[in-house]
Amino acid sequence: MLAEVLAEAAARVEAALDRYLGPEAGPPRLVEAMRYSLLGGGKRLRPFLVLSAARLCGGDPEAALPAACAVEMVHTYSLIHDDLPAMDDDDLRRGRPTNHRVFGEAMAILAGDALLTLAFEVMGEMARDPRVGPERTARAVVELARAAGPAGMVGGQVLDLEWEGRQAGPAELEAIHSRKTGALFAGCLRIGGIVAGAGPEELAALTEYARHFGLAYQIQDDILDVVGDPGVMGKAAGSDQRRDKLTYVRLYGLEGARQWAREQARLAAKALAPFGDRARHLVELVEYVVARER
Repeated sequence: MLAEVLAEAAARVEAALDRYLGPEAGPPRLVEAMRYSLLGGGKRLRPFLVLSAARLCGGDPEAALPAACAVEMVHTYSLIHDDLPAMDDDDLRRGRPTNHRVFGEAMAILAGDALLTLAFEVMGEMARDPRVGPERTARAVVELARAAGPAGMVGGQVLDLEWEGRQAGPAELEAIHSRKTGALFAGCLRIGGIVAGAGPEELAALTEYARHFGLAYQIQDDILDVVGDPGVMGKAAGSDQRRDKLTYVRLYGLEGARQWAREQARLAAKALAPFGDRARHLVELVEYVVARER
C-alpha cells in the first residue's frame, strides 16, 4: 500500500536528517532552529520522489538517500523564508508557530540559509560513493541548483509576489507555479534518475510526470486554502484571498479547479506509461495528492 511505502521512506529520511543535524553541525541555537523546522513533521513527498525515481530507474535507493535529504533541506529553507513577515507573514506551519515566531526573524533567516548550504554539502559527499560517483553527483548538484534558483523556485516566488493583486490568465499562473512548486518536484525526480544512471528517455518521462504532478499539487493547495480545515492542515486557511494572490480557484472557480487538478493527475499517470506497473506507487501518489486534506 502507498501509505506503508510513504511511511517507510519517511522514517529512513527522518533518521538520516537527524544524523545530519547533530550537535557538531553548528552553534547550538542555530542547530536548534534548523531542527525545529526540518524535523517538525511534513509528508516528505520530495524525498519520496527522489528515492522512487532512483528505484524506478534501476538504482539503489540507499545511494540516493543523501540527495533525498538535500531536497528536503532546500524545501524546508524555502518554507522558513516564505513564512517571514517580508513574504507571506504566516504564524503557523504544520500546526506549530513558524520559525521566526519562535527564534526571531534574524535566526530564522540564518536557519534557512544554513539548511540551503548544508543541502549542497550533503549532496557533494555522494561523489565518494562508488554507486554514484563524481560525474553523476555533479549533474545532480546542478539539477538541484537549477530547480531551487532564479529559473526555478526562487524565480517563482518572485513572480508570485509580483502578481499579487493583479489580473492575469492561465499562462501567467502556470508560469508562477511551474517554477515555485513544480521546479523542485521535477528536480527531485530528475535527481533520483540521475543518481541511478537513467537515460534520456527515462528522464524525459519523469520530467513530464513531474510537470503535471506539480500542477496537480498546487491546484489542490489552492483549493485547500479555500475549503481546508485549519486543524487538519496545521495552518490558517484563506491566506491567498487575504493577500489577493493569483490562484487556480480565483481563475477557474472551485469546481473548475477541482476538474483541472484531476486532469493534471491523469496526465501525470499517463507520462509514466513507459515504466509499466513498476511506477504504480508514483501513479497512486498523484491520486493521493489531489485527494489530500492537508
